[in-house]
Amino acid sequence: MAARGNTVSTYVDGLLYRGREGQLAYIGQRLAGLGTLLFLAIHIVDTSSVYFGQLLGLPDLYSHAIDIYRSPIMMIGEIVLVAALFYHGVNGLRIILHDTFPHWWAKGFERQSFYKVAALTLLLWAPAAFLMGRSLYIHNFCANCAQVAESTMSVAARIVTDVQRRAPR
Repeated sequence: MAARGNTVSTYVDGLLYRGREGQLAYIGQRLAGLGTLLFLAIHIVDTSSVYFGQLLGLPDLYSHAIDIYRSPIMMIGEIVLVAALFYHGVNGLRIILHDTFPHWWAKGFERQSFYKVAALTLLLWAPAAFLMGRSLYIHNFCANCAQVAESTMSVAARIVTDVQRRAPR
């Protein structure tokens, strides 16, 4: 009877959150994967609205879905999704490396690799977050910025066209 009590308490102790880097990496990997899966499911549904919108006689169904994606909440969610994708990928590479070199599972190596994954994720995510955040600001919070962005894009398009025309063939 005493052995069963020890087994249960050991099991419960194993479930307790200790907050160390390895457990944080584990939880982050799972949450990033679930977030990616959720986005994929939503993306399949909204892409299928092109077909089903025509089938049901609702041709504006897809454009309505795109308008939802342009809302500030969804745009912030997409910025977080990109961070989750980078973390999931970089941490997955860390797991592959740790499985390839088992001695890296030592506590010191695991702690260092967690912080390296976090730094690399932030480094990869920052440019995307900047560009996506800029788009969020221009299209949702700045009244005059949309016209400025469109004029900038037309100038850039003219420059690209001019460069292509002058390129030797």
